[in-house]
Amino acid sequence: MANAASGMAVNDECKLKFLELKAKRTYRFIVFKIDEKLKQVMVEKVGEPVATYEDFTAALPDDECRYAVYDFDFVTEENCQKSKIFFIAWSPDTSRVRSKMLYASSKDRFKRELDGIQVELQATDPTEMGLDVISGRVK
Repeated sequence: MANAASGMAVNDECKLKFLELKAKRTYRFIVFKIDEKLKQVMVEKVGEPVATYEDFTAALPDDECRYAVYDFDFVTEENCQKSKIFFIAWSPDTSRVRSKMLYASSKDRFKRELDGIQVELQATDPTEMGLDVISGRVK
């Protein structure tokens, strides 16, 4: 079903890959892109469970918007191993204005399709989603 605000549909693969990340931990991250011709949000890249945060940030283009989810593992002060699923709206300053508007207007609907996101970040440059920022959001 297309989003009335932006006309974007969500490809079923997006939901399937997200469920695999959430339930089976099959992936460390997923990068999504809007295919403007098909008017759909599609899976662009997935990261294997052994992928690092650096691998994830390298998968995001420098000058194009993307949505991404990242499964962040951490240890609590009580020494418990936990993880949180981050949704990141990547909208670099150098991306096209039309692209920024398209991603901004489609974000909420797309996010609703991914049930289980625990933390949301909006980033316009790499420092806004550095590992220090991610770590700070899980406490």
